[in-house]
Amino acid sequence: MIEEFVDVVPSFFGMLNQGPLTLTIFLHTIIILPMFWIYASEKKRLQNES
Repeated sequence: MIEEFVDVVPSFFGMLNQGPLTLTIFLHTIIILPMFWIYASEKKRLQNES
């Protein structure tokens, strides 16, 4: 999945673009998983108020 990374300017996003799954896994880790965390904490907070 990950090939040898050869670029003129090695960048973070260039490394993410190595394989088709790398960017997807990265975005899910950064965006989707915290959304579940926020959803659960907000739900608990709303239940505690009422």
